[in-house]
Amino acid sequence: MGGSEALLRRIRIWLVVFVVCLVLSGATAFPLVHEVRWLDGMHLPLVAHWIHTCRVGLVATDARYPFVLYGTDWLAFAHLVIAVAFYGPYRDPVRNIWVIEFGMIACVGIIPLALICGPIRGIPFGWTLIDMSFGVFGIVPLLAVHRMIKRLERFELAA
Repeated sequence: MGGSEALLRRIRIWLVVFVVCLVLSGATAFPLVHEVRWLDGMHLPLVAHWIHTCRVGLVATDARYPFVLYGTDWLAFAHLVIAVAFYGPYRDPVRNIWVIEFGMIACVGIIPLALICGPIRGIPFGWTLIDMSFGVFGIVPLLAVHRMIKRLERFELAA
């Protein structure tokens, strides 16, 4: 396997891993009430009080105002739609590097969103840090893929 083929293979592997994580994180927003009930039953010491608070709020909201949870359905859908966009770089990484850059911008955008909206919504700071970690952990593979695509582009230009 030549250098450019091996590089393309690595790019595609990283993209598949990223997309799977994106889809899984989005899919968890659909059964939110059931997940929080399950988590609350686990009695996790460091976050037990917060998870119980979330459970009480979600169960009450679901019982009286289920339409509010429709927002989390849209959140899940957005994750799935964004995941589909990564098919472009999978197919032609050099031509579609902008999707990787878009993803990197989104990862960076998570930080101010969490820092601004977390306190406004009464989210504990520790949970805000967890939310921000999605951006930090998300950008790592995208930075690696971006560098690999730039190398692939140099291979293609030299050919």
